Amino acid sequence: MPLMEWSDQLSVGVGQFDREHRVMVDMINELFDAVQAGRGREALGLVLDHLLDYTKTHMIKEEQILEKHGYPDLAAHRLEHKAVGRQILEIRQRYEAGATGPMCMEVLTLMRKWLIEHIQGTDKQYQSFLNARGLH
Repeated sequence: MPLMEWSDQLSVGVGQFDREHRVMVDMINELFDAVQAGRGREALGLVLDHLLDYTKTHMIKEEQILEKHGYPDLAAHRLEHKAVGRQILEIRQRYEAGATGPMCMEVLTLMRKWLIEHIQGTDKQYQSFLNARGLH
């Protein structure tokens, strides 16, 4: 059973962003499955690398599109992106330094919470703005 399931509540009404958000949900579930199977620590490094790369790529694309269309709250949006990026990087650095403990659950909790709060809060705010400009 997945930790997080995609639902219409997570949709921001822009297909490209929804597809990218779904990939992040899949990464969370991949790590959760590994934890359930007793392979959490082993899978964590790969998932963290993928999360760092993918979230950075997604955030850059999202910000570029918002900037292109003159989104008025872009600065605040960027700040949220930078904050979660720093958190993931900090966890990755601790992992590389050999940290042990509940890092898998820390990553799962952080990403699940961030995706839900960021998508349903911050990202939902741009939905009508971008939809009005032809992005669906």
